[in-house]
Amino acid sequence: KYPKILDDKRFGEQARELFENGQDLLRQMIDNKHIKAHAAYAFWPANSLDDDVVVYRDEARAQELDTFHFLRQQWERKGQEYYRSLADYIAPKETGREDYLGGFVVTAGDGADEFAKEFEDAGDDYNSILVKSLADRLAEAFAELLHHKARIHWQFGKEENLDNEEMIKERYRGIRPAAGYPACPDHTEKETLFRLLDAETNTGVRLTESFAMWPGASVSGLYFAHPESRYFAVDRITQDQVQDYARRKGMSLREAERWLAPNLGYET
Repeated sequence: KYPKILDDKRFGEQARELFENGQDLLRQMIDNKHIKAHAAYAFWPANSLDDDVVVYRDEARAQELDTFHFLRQQWERKGQEYYRSLADYIAPKETGREDYLGGFVVTAGDGADEFAKEFEDAGDDYNSILVKSLADRLAEAFAELLHHKARIHWQFGKEENLDNEEMIKERYRGIRPAAGYPACPDHTEKETLFRLLDAETNTGVRLTESFAMWPGASVSGLYFAHPESRYFAVDRITQDQVQDYARRKGMSLREAERWLAPNLGYET
């Protein structure tokens, strides 16, 4: 890991060269404003309803604004007492407790592809790839910074006083899982988030037909503040849950199976 790799006997020389090249290119990107960063985030009054999370238009909680749909683990894990769903981290509607869900979209890719193409056109694939890598890392760093700001905005993060190493190790309260990743494997859930944030207007990030984000150096996800929230993998799921998920999302079973194909624990 960095910075130890810089002194590694086997890879240190190459790592130092790459690091120096990256630093030089990063300075160019900053000094000449080759890329720009944009973000949008929000909090919504929310409650869970089984494995869904309903977000409301305002604090009156009388009008539902939209719904996020989640999946629940189905395979037993050693040392784990129950099967997790992200909906578990939001207060159930029947409890009457007021809870909140956050969401965000960030990008550091505005201009990155154009800058990378300048190198491509000059036959310099090395620096083209390096530009894209730097933009990707900046997007991830921006997502971490925005989460920090969101926790402060949410009040419970005001007294964190964490250094960079502690931030990297996620020693803070709350999580920011993303659609398409282990805890929420369905990429189509990004559509709800982008609609609620009006993300394309506010950040310039758009979703492709396959629900990838463009520019590529972009990050999106949800903010959960529950003190016991943690990342997990849904892993394999059975057909009965996929049928229920399809019903909740208003899509056909075949379509749900297509988006959840890597997680299916049965033959289709």
